[in-house]
Amino acid sequence: MSKQKMTAARLHEAKRPLQIEEMDVPSPGPGDALIEMKACGICATDVHTALDGTVPTAYTPITLGHEPSGVVRALGDGVREWKHGDRVAIYPQITCGVCPQCREGRDGICINTRVLGMHRDGAFADYLLIPAKNLVKIPDNVSFMEAAIMTDAGATPFHAVTRRGCVKPGETVAIFGCGGLGMNAVQFCRLAGAARIIAVDTSDHALERAMKVGADITVNAGVEKPYKEVIAANNGQGVDVAFEFVGVSAVIDQAVRSLRRGGRAVAVGIGPEAIKTIPPFFFVYNELALIGSFGSDISDLEKLMGLAALGKVDLTESISSVIPLTDINQGISDLEKKVGNPVRIVVSME
Repeated sequence: MSKQKMTAARLHEAKRPLQIEEMDVPSPGPGDALIEMKACGICATDVHTALDGTVPTAYTPITLGHEPSGVVRALGDGVREWKHGDRVAIYPQITCGVCPQCREGRDGICINTRVLGMHRDGAFADYLLIPAKNLVKIPDNVSFMEAAIMTDAGATPFHAVTRRGCVKPGETVAIFGCGGLGMNAVQFCRLAGAARIIAVDTSDHALERAMKVGADITVNAGVEKPYKEVIAANNGQGVDVAFEFVGVSAVIDQAVRSLRRGGRAVAVGIGPEAIKTIPPFFFVYNELALIGSFGSDISDLEKLMGLAALGKVDLTESISSVIPLTDINQGISDLEKKVGNPVRIVVSME
């Protein structure tokens, strides 16, 4: 009996187009779930993996895609908490559950993590095989498109704002970089009770979107020293918390310089440069903090879904366009070249 076939977008070599190929549909083993894909967001990580190779994969060929949502179609032995037809989002890191980080509930920095599209086949495909422990229920009022981008473009800034930056009611915030992650961070800072949110970006389109979802003030980073503009916009005072979503050393430096004494900067963007900022005396004298924030924990995604179920968050503004899987290479190129000023391009398998 021949196996059922599916279509997948496969990376064979960086700087070459993904290949749309036919593959066998995988079968779930114990503890696994087979998910029929409905949507998967295209992330900047996919751009770097496919177009310039700066984000390497564990092997090739490999199916990319790590922002997935879909429907449960088959379950392996021992899986009792899910059933056929359940609508699910998928936490994109497969964690070990036994390392010190996992035992502390910090799944995102599991030392044995395997990320979809990097260490195992991802979700730009008709079906995805995943441990059932990675599934999160999608509320009835949330679409597959919105649920897909929640897994990374939503959960990553949510983790940065709530778990690493720990924004408190009444605090002032600056967000450097208002693309796919930074735009959502604006909404989460507003939800956390920030008194003033200052959005910083070089793109007027990005700043307009940031204002639409809750920013109070915008600063165009095209000026020579945007941190001074941030301080001026905050009544001459540094901000309590600054978030950096670009991954560029100079922008991290601007975030640090925008802080008040005792403030904290959270670096979320990923890039190849070494971090260089103010001299140790000023950093120590002002009791500043520079904090890294990577991905999210599965509990972040669960909380985000709960907020969406109650209508407290709405990430649909982040969805710039929806494309079929056959147009995946064009979507990656458009995101890299910023064609149409995209926030998140979502691949639909429906």
